[in-house]
Amino acid sequence: FSTIDWDKYIRKRNYVSESDVCKLESVPLDFGDYHPLKPITVTESKTKKMSRKGSTSSTSSSSSSSMMDPLSSVLDGTDPLSLFAAAADPLTTADGVRKKRDKDDSSALGSDFEQWSSKRGEILARYTTTEKLSINLYMGSEKGKATTSGSAVSEKVRTRLEELDDLEEGSQKELLNLTQQDYMNRIEELNQSLKDAWSSDQKVKALKIVIQCSKLLSDTTVIQFYPSKFVLITDILDTFGKLVYERILSMCMDNRVSLSDNFSPETVNDTAKETCLNWFFKIASIRELIPRFYVEAAILKCNKFLSKTGISECLPRLTSVIRGIGDPLVAVYARAYLCRVGMEVAPQLKESLNKNFFDFLLTFKQIHGDTVQNQLVVQCVEIPLYLTLYSPAIDWILQCIAYRAPEILLTEMMERCKKLGNNALLLNSIMSAFRAEFIAARSMDFIGMIKECDESGFPKHLLFRSLGLNLALADPPENDHLQILNEAWKVITKLKNPQDYINCAEVWVEYTCRHFTKREVNTVLADVIKHMTPDRAFEDAYPQLQSIIQKVITYINDFSLLFSVEKFLPFLDMFQKESVRVEVCKCIMESFIKHQQESTKDPVILNALLHICKTMHDSVNALTLEDEKRLLAALINGFIKMVSFGRDFEQQLSFYVEARSMFCNLEPVLVQLIHSVNQLAMETRKVMRGNHSRKTAAFVRACVAFCFITIPSLSSIFTRLNLYLHSGQVALANQCLSQADAFFKAAVSLVPEVPKMISIDGKMRPSDAFLLEFLCNFFSTLLVVPDHPEQGVLFLVRGLLNVIQDYTWEDNSDDKVRIYTNVLHLLSAMTQETYIYHVDKVDSNDTLYGGDSKFLAEISKLCETVIAQILDHLKTLGKEEVEPLSSFHVPPPELLNIDCSLVGL
Repeated sequence: FSTIDWDKYIRKRNYVSESDVCKLESVPLDFGDYHPLKPITVTESKTKKMSRKGSTSSTSSSSSSSMMDPLSSVLDGTDPLSLFAAAADPLTTADGVRKKRDKDDSSALGSDFEQWSSKRGEILARYTTTEKLSINLYMGSEKGKATTSGSAVSEKVRTRLEELDDLEEGSQKELLNLTQQDYMNRIEELNQSLKDAWSSDQKVKALKIVIQCSKLLSDTTVIQFYPSKFVLITDILDTFGKLVYERILSMCMDNRVSLSDNFSPETVNDTAKETCLNWFFKIASIRELIPRFYVEAAILKCNKFLSKTGISECLPRLTSVIRGIGDPLVAVYARAYLCRVGMEVAPQLKESLNKNFFDFLLTFKQIHGDTVQNQLVVQCVEIPLYLTLYSPAIDWILQCIAYRAPEILLTEMMERCKKLGNNALLLNSIMSAFRAEFIAARSMDFIGMIKECDESGFPKHLLFRSLGLNLALADPPENDHLQILNEAWKVITKLKNPQDYINCAEVWVEYTCRHFTKREVNTVLADVIKHMTPDRAFEDAYPQLQSIIQKVITYINDFSLLFSVEKFLPFLDMFQKESVRVEVCKCIMESFIKHQQESTKDPVILNALLHICKTMHDSVNALTLEDEKRLLAALINGFIKMVSFGRDFEQQLSFYVEARSMFCNLEPVLVQLIHSVNQLAMETRKVMRGNHSRKTAAFVRACVAFCFITIPSLSSIFTRLNLYLHSGQVALANQCLSQADAFFKAAVSLVPEVPKMISIDGKMRPSDAFLLEFLCNFFSTLLVVPDHPEQGVLFLVRGLLNVIQDYTWEDNSDDKVRIYTNVLHLLSAMTQETYIYHVDKVDSNDTLYGGDSKFLAEISKLCETVIAQILDHLKTLGKEEVEPLSSFHVPPPELLNIDCSLVGL
């Protein structure tokens, strides 16, 4: 072989100069360009407020531009998490500041933004499972927990680093065969453990808990429970994020004065910044993508301490990180969490929201890929059920995007979804998240898209339900009203499953009531009855049926029109459960009282409402609460007050008699009926003034008899006393003197039965004051009551005085003397030639006796006796025992017996 001259083929190279040219430029850290893995420049300074152990100079600074272990920089004992171990707990120090700031943060979005907290309960209730669940936790070793307070700080820091290295390599704790409730309890225990660890200054343990909980979000073994799992785990993440933020915020406080709500990074001291960086370094060292993403997203708000642009730079990066998550369900919920955190800390940054949605659209075809399909086969989950698992996440992402978004953006979103095949899931989420006005204006477009969807994927009836919810909030173009209803109902009426059917029908009933007449409403109600009656399917759909009734009576306020809807009352017959039936009847009566402006005598309305009120009345039993009784009575009374037959007084009285027989177990209703009948008698007197025929007198006596029969059935003694007095006054005003005497005698005979204590609002009170008030009113009435020709002079006054004397009064009470004083007022007025007031067409004693000397002598004797009793009482004042009072010379008690013939019984 010939010798080759290699020198002419070899290029001369200067490796030193080439290295200098290719070497990356070292740039000092600017917080505006922060990333945990970039070269860092850290400035340490010793403040006057507190010194740090291990420092050798009062002020020092160091810079490093080489890549190094972010946790090794604390091996010199300057762990910023240890600096404030003896300081006040930030959870209590900044509590007042936190409440104000949380309020401000939530209000930044506006009250028209539906918060995540309002969706939490619905998700937990909807996405449940009966399968057994498991929790796998790798909580690390137990070493290092016995460190004494006298240990060196550097030793404590090394222990913490060893614990962090052990995060994913330590002991395994596996909980198997957990029920759903057990699983939720375990997660809540972990949440409490996180708080306990934090409050005891075990920050590394707290971080371990959060990391291990975040790992659970990569587990989809029980896939139908994943949305609820996401809610439970993100609760822990939210707690951790708040704890870290409040911890760093407390380090910024100077003399207990906190930063303003809109603070800038320049106002944050170096210690707080260094602690904040340390947290991001710890999180950056987490090996697995999902826990690293979730934990960093949880403390996203802490970027405010480092840079004004920190959040705006982190959001796009975290959005890109999600692309590394292979499972589409896990990925979409990660995007939902990032959007939620982003809306809380920076709602003005909409670009990352849009990017998250567009990234999801790019991976949408994964849902129908082999990997997902194989997973569903293993778990025996059908594709329609699987697709519904995406709804909470997609709905939330779209809600964030649509919040106060321009219409052009919403249109772009809709057009992008159109281009995707099998887009029923996205279409449903769009209709759930976008403004109702936007959807309603394009109703026919959405119906066209719904028709094109694959029925085997996402059920079409759910799409029509979502469309109906929007049309209940906003009106579509008027020309499209009927076509929209026809297109929707063609799909709804073909549903075989009663639960699917009623869920859709409930929504579209409101649309029908808003835009159509009773004919269409009747058709819809008939179709509901047809679908829900077989096999008593209505028993499982009471909430939806109640909602339908509520919507019908909301939009049809004319009850004559409502009860003319042929299928309305048959619809009510489906409410077989008593408690539900009563609630429905209450809703109907509340609507009637609210919207009925004029009195009615329509027989259709009266018969229907009497039936409804009877249903409410018959539900009352010994276990019914008093508040419930009062509510039912108020509704029935409201109906009774609205019934009027004009001048057909006999028909009015017949209605009251029928009502008394139907509502006899509700005392307030009976009281109302008595007042109504008394009012009817007085109206008759006014109308028939000057024409007091026998027929009118007979009707008035019938009204009086109604009251006399009904009053004894009442339990409250003072209610009976007052009604006897009132009814007697009405009878007297209608010249029914014998009936008036009967009422007054009944009142006199009832006074001895008055108890010493009565119950008022659940409390026992003395009855003396109430009795005194009644007797004073009674005396005022007795002035104009003429004496009965067969009973003697002032027989009612004498009988009442006899009862007052025999009544047992409280010792040392002046009530009896007060009553006697009022009796003197009455007797004094009776001695006048002309009484100070009269009843029209009733001759009182001033006319009957004409100032006769015998009549005046009888009054004088009574006055002497009453005055003597008053003087005797005055003499006994101050004595320990009061002597019994002497008797009046009054007629025997037999005169007070009530003769029922006096009232025409």
